[in-house]
Amino acid sequence: MSVAIDKRIKYIIVLDTETANSLDDPLVYDLGWVVTDKRGKVYEKRSYINYDVYARERDLMRTAYYAKKLPMYEGQIKNKERKIVSWENLRRIFRRDMEKYNITTVCAHNAYFDLKALNTTERYITKSKWRYFFPKEIEIWDTMKMAEDVLVNSPTYRQWAEERNYWTGNRPRLTAEILYRFISCNEDFEEEHTGLADVLIEKEILAYCFRKHKKMRKGVFEKKTP
Repeated sequence: MSVAIDKRIKYIIVLDTETANSLDDPLVYDLGWVVTDKRGKVYEKRSYINYDVYARERDLMRTAYYAKKLPMYEGQIKNKERKIVSWENLRRIFRRDMEKYNITTVCAHNAYFDLKALNTTERYITKSKWRYFFPKEIEIWDTMKMAEDVLVNSPTYRQWAEERNYWTGNRPRLTAEILYRFISCNEDFEEEHTGLADVLIEKEILAYCFRKHKKMRKGVFEKKTP
């Protein structure tokens, strides 16, 4: 069933990557994303395993931070619960969603890392024939920056985080897992650390920040004003 596109809505893609190799040169083996809006409503939900890293770079997969989850992936692929596609096809599906929903904004939590991972993967697999995963006109938002401006100085969040020792230096921590525990009032929540599952909590962080109607940075490279 086709989805009717409402031109009054600003559609946003929220994505998350899971990577192998080093943090300096991360390669994406799992990419999940949703098409959502500022309220957190989901219009499309996607989850793909990148064949070009997951299957063709088995030595690199042993470096995956969450390598213990690989048997889970194997089972899901075997049971056809997860789709494994080439990087070229994955990129084509992503661009198709961007075109369909007239996407001008892509968002992630700690987006600098995801941006780096996607570009590194693009260059590695295409041997630098293609260097950038996103078109240059796309704006990249970072929910970590948004949450920092909305919550770091919030007395309620600061007290909540301090009571639970969610603290680093002189400020509360802002991991997606901790933020979602606060937003959902579910203190037992544990992040799954697979692409789509993590996206589904990160789009809730996005929606929460917009509900607060506070001035906040959005862009991944946006600096804090003095």
